[in-house]
Amino acid sequence: MSLKRNGSGANDPTAYAALKPIVAQETEVESKLHKLIATMKNVANLAGFEVVGRIEFRHKESGREFK
Repeated sequence: MSLKRNGSGANDPTAYAALKPIVAQETEVESKLHKLIATMKNVANLAGFEVVGRIEFRHKESGREFK
């Protein structure tokens, strides 16, 4: 489903305008998370280690947890 359309398929510019910044912020946070994970894996590799298990993070601003 497109953000520009509602559940019935009609254009909904009000909802789109409200949701667009939220989706953009979530996309930015997830992009930063992927870069962070890659950086941590590279640091571990440079130190002669590898990441074996899951690493958990909490975004300080939103409180959202990534597992």
